[in-house]
Amino acid sequence: MNTYRDANQILDSIIIGAGQSGLAAAYYLKQLNRNFVVIDSNSEIGESWLKRWSSLKLFTPSQYNNLPGYDFPSPKGHYPNKYEVAEYLKMYAKKFEFTVLFNRTASAIKKEKGVFEIFCQDEIFYAQEVIVASGPFHIPFVPGFSKNVSNDVIQIHSKQYLNPDQLKEGNVCVVGAGDSGVQITKEIAETNRKVYLSCAENTFTTFPQEFLGKTLWWWLKISGLLSIRTGSFLGKYIQNRQQPIIGTDVKALLNKSNVFKVGLTTNYKDNKLHFQDTSTEVSNIIWATGYKPDFGMLKFPNILNVNGYPKNKRGVSEIYGLYFIGLPWMQTRGSATLGGVKKDAKYLFEYLKKQNLKPMKSTVQVDKKKEEVLEVVN
Repeated sequence: MNTYRDANQILDSIIIGAGQSGLAAAYYLKQLNRNFVVIDSNSEIGESWLKRWSSLKLFTPSQYNNLPGYDFPSPKGHYPNKYEVAEYLKMYAKKFEFTVLFNRTASAIKKEKGVFEIFCQDEIFYAQEVIVASGPFHIPFVPGFSKNVSNDVIQIHSKQYLNPDQLKEGNVCVVGAGDSGVQITKEIAETNRKVYLSCAENTFTTFPQEFLGKTLWWWLKISGLLSIRTGSFLGKYIQNRQQPIIGTDVKALLNKSNVFKVGLTTNYKDNKLHFQDTSTEVSNIIWATGYKPDFGMLKFPNILNVNGYPKNKRGVSEIYGLYFIGLPWMQTRGSATLGGVKKDAKYLFEYLKKQNLKPMKSTVQVDKKKEEVLEVVN
């Protein structure tokens, strides 16, 4: 891939994040002949997928995991694992020859004299447009009382979980019963350990990956559920409900003799993990408790909503030239998924095409002490 070197060049666009969302946006920027680069905090394409647990597979078969312009290279009906997804993203970036700069973490994004400044370690990038594609999952969330847990207990977040070999001998508590939590519980239960699954739910909504010879995603698509808009009555209703568990038979899991469902985890004291309904000693805790967004690099007032996500309308912010892609429910429930992001990317493409972006003068002069743009010059 090409290497970007001109520190004071004003790019047409810069994309923050080289995951599926950033690459989909890059595909369409190339159609617009934008002068752009993609920056990413990882050291290679697909690294964020490779860091996830070893047995991870997608819920969606390959035919529903296509980014624009290049189909997922697996047979129809195949459920790709994390290694196949990472390889697909690498192939995608290579095919379209995107300029991707690795090991760059955007710590601040500002706008001075009509030019965006993107601060990354000891570099500053300049661009007319910024597309933030850093994903929805940033800071692993664990409850505050986790600091009270004995040092003799291994505790990790699901983000760091790879396989049961990371755990010590003894029982395990998985805190959180979303898809990740139940999948990890199932995997650990198969090692014959005693596993506690801590969650608030008394009942679970579960969907099989296939039904009556068709994939779940076929049924969701044909029913129109994948196209429900975020602002619609039904869209708001779905967003406020517990997400269904896909592909794991939770009833069968909870019927295993070594799996025990307990209530919400409330505290750790007296060498025991306490739940709403009981307490027990544990040797390992896996916090499958989700993430908190971190968009602190956006140095604009009133840019975030009450949930900590950037305010936007289908990816377009109130700051001219600042856009987002890959956030949950930007348009539909598929907005943050591998197969769903292309619709958001296509909408952003159509929007940007109408902006009729004109090249700016080629470089900037910068006050190095204040790190501010002084003027745009020829």
